Amino acid sequence: MEPSTTNTDVIVGSLTRAIVEHRLQPGTKLAEQKLANHFGVSRTLVRQALFQLAQNRLVTLEPARGAFVAVPTVEEARQVFQVRRILEAEMTREFVRNVTPAKLKALREHMAQEQAALDKRDTRRVELLGDFHVRMAQLSGNAVLAQILRDLVSRSSLISLMYQRDGAAVHSQQEHVELVKALAARDADRAVRLMQEHLLHVQESLAFDRHIPSHDIALALA
Repeated sequence: MEPSTTNTDVIVGSLTRAIVEHRLQPGTKLAEQKLANHFGVSRTLVRQALFQLAQNRLVTLEPARGAFVAVPTVEEARQVFQVRRILEAEMTREFVRNVTPAKLKALREHMAQEQAALDKRDTRRVELLGDFHVRMAQLSGNAVLAQILRDLVSRSSLISLMYQRDGAAVHSQQEHVELVKALAARDADRAVRLMQEHLLHVQESLAFDRHIPSHDIALALA
């Protein structure tokens, strides 16, 4: 009997790394049988892994066609970040109005996780950097905003996973540090400016014209 949870996690982790590290090109077809052969598991486990990746928006599942590496567009990226700048500017002002030592401590603890992931080159680094913004919304006490922002962050994290230039994640983490300093100082104007500049920098770090080398699953996962 196959250890399904472990094997599914291995498949999800391997495919995620291949996408994050730009070894699988957006639009690449992920054939179930090829993946099953590569990992030495059943197609059922591959299907479970692909479904999980689809939930994370790294993969799209198309009826009668199969699974493909997701393909965010330039226009989608611009729209997502435009909406985020609008929402998160007001969120930042609200955070400053109600800032407490406990909220700042929570953000600093999250930033420590970000730094640890960056140091280890963990594939969760982009997810953690995005979750910083969701954490701010949660700490602000606005559940509706937190849910909307979670969806937007999920979409922009996928875009960043696909297209972010090397080193951009490190800059994002450093900008989080400066933002929290402004929040702690209760400097709303500076904090809002830093948040908007931060989101603009993330958008500008995307390289949609980059050549990604391989459509070949076996080569990309090697």
